[in-house]
Amino acid sequence: MSIQSVTAHRWWPWARRIGVAGFLAFVVFMLVHEARAIDWREVFATMRDYPLRVVALAALLAWTSHLIYSTFDLVGRHYTAHPLRPGSVMAITFVSYAFNLNLGTVVGALAMRVRLYTRLGLEAPVIARVVGLSMLTNWLGYCLLAGLAFLFWPVPMPSDWHMGTVALRVLGGVLVLASLAYMVLCAVSKRREFHVLGHEIDLPVLRLACVQLAISCANWSVMGATMYVLLLGQVAYPVALGVLLIGAISGLMSRVPAGLGVLEAVFIALLSPPLSSTTLIAAVLTYRAVYYWAPLAAATVVYLAMEAHAKKLAARASADGSTSGRQLQPSC
Repeated sequence: MSIQSVTAHRWWPWARRIGVAGFLAFVVFMLVHEARAIDWREVFATMRDYPLRVVALAALLAWTSHLIYSTFDLVGRHYTAHPLRPGSVMAITFVSYAFNLNLGTVVGALAMRVRLYTRLGLEAPVIARVVGLSMLTNWLGYCLLAGLAFLFWPVPMPSDWHMGTVALRVLGGVLVLASLAYMVLCAVSKRREFHVLGHEIDLPVLRLACVQLAISCANWSVMGATMYVLLLGQVAYPVALGVLLIGAISGLMSRVPAGLGVLEAVFIALLSPPLSSTTLIAAVLTYRAVYYWAPLAAATVVYLAMEAHAKKLAARASADGSTSGRQLQPSC
């Protein structure tokens, strides 16, 4: 290993931590600054004044998004040819996604999937491939949609973000090219196996990659539609989608569970004006209620039911083993 690589290995973790800490400090500053100016009584009054049909439509779109996301691990099921039933796979994906949104990637996307899949008999290498492909599916659609939004409907960025419209368009072009490069690689690459961070990755065939792109784009599009409905059509749909996509990656970078406060800060920074902070906070909080908290409550019930079912199966297997053992004992 060269001296340069050793040096880079030493400074990169610190640089990353400093960058994340700086971004988090910026978010906290914005939240404190904006929170002082927000009339919270007016925010809650705005939430209460939402027409029932608007909230019902937003909730329907939110559950549609969760249903679409629940199919992500079915791609991994086809990819690895593991024997679990589609219904079980979708239930695990739904539970892990809801916990992921509210408690972070380590708890939801990783720990929850590993625990539930292991209880159903999948081995660690298979679980790793399923989870890895699911994450890739999620960000594949993100890259394409975010890239198109930044290219053709760039949101005016605040001056203190140090990113103008031109830079945002360039970023959009890079994201689109990244998603298309993956598709081309799946279509024409003669090399089908790659090693990334010690893990072997087999490229899926183009047809499976197209399914990944389609369901991921559908999921992010429905998420954008949910926020668009809650903003009562006061901004164009591509703008609502673009801001939501920026908020999603900002929440991931901040490492704050559920991106709590980050999504609100991004919407205020990018859409106020023309919209008031009160309107934006009310929309984002309602979005959290229908997209984060209600599914989490349902996922908790599903998870507890799955745990109870697993314990019954384990107890039954233990009892069957004990009975068989007694029958095999010689009589006196």
